Amino acid sequence: MADAPVVLITGATSGLGRYLADELAGSGWQVLGHGRDRRRVADLCTELGHGAQGFVADLASLGDVRELAAAVRGRVPRLDVLVNNAAVGFGAPGAGRQVSADGHELRFAVNYLAPVLLTRLLVPLVTASAPSRIVNVGSIGQLAFDPADAEFGHGYDGVDAYRRSKLALAAFTFDLADELASAAVTVNCLHPASLMGTAMVRQAGITPISTVEEGVEATLRLITDPALDGVTGQFFDGLKAARARPEAYDPQFRASLREVTDRMLGA
Repeated sequence: MADAPVVLITGATSGLGRYLADELAGSGWQVLGHGRDRRRVADLCTELGHGAQGFVADLASLGDVRELAAAVRGRVPRLDVLVNNAAVGFGAPGAGRQVSADGHELRFAVNYLAPVLLTRLLVPLVTASAPSRIVNVGSIGQLAFDPADAEFGHGYDGVDAYRRSKLALAAFTFDLADELASAAVTVNCLHPASLMGTAMVRQAGITPISTVEEGVEATLRLITDPALDGVTGQFFDGLKAARARPEAYDPQFRASLREVTDRMLGA
């Protein structure tokens, strides 16, 4: 496996992440699979073979995210692709506001703060492995918000919280793409497919309208397609180039979001 490309997939024990892990391992990639449950992570690595390595972390804890990044840096000398896939969905209908281990609104913490922190900590490794790619699994279902209210303290709704976190992730994608433009590292965000048949969707009481396989095809394209060499700072809806909400491109919104993010992360 010394010459195999290396990919880290967060949320690799179920849903889209698991399908991606299977496909990439079967194509000769070394998969670094992350999950919250130690047994499921161990089972994943056993089933994947091909030198797969497992990493256990709760992305609702910024301390765990830091430990995850340190473990990855300590175990592999290169990282060709980082796939920020793990996320908390809409939640059960009527569920109230939840918070992370650090006291942040849960969906903002897991879907946005965790991938931002993990990516920042792994950028040196990804950059040293260039040409390399960062793929952020987002959603077309984004919702505008005031970064000063990132904690969503009033009028909370789980669906809206999810959508706010995905707008933030898209904005981060474009910021990072600009930052790494000269480093031969591409950074893109995609909506894999609409309401795939995953546990996240079923938990929300929603009938799936797309298959996980459709989402896998779109995500694999961003990971492996040579036609996307050098393509960065883009948003994709499935297999097609698309646009995130206007706020994700707005310099004032992005600057405000960066300020709030740095404060939350203690940067």
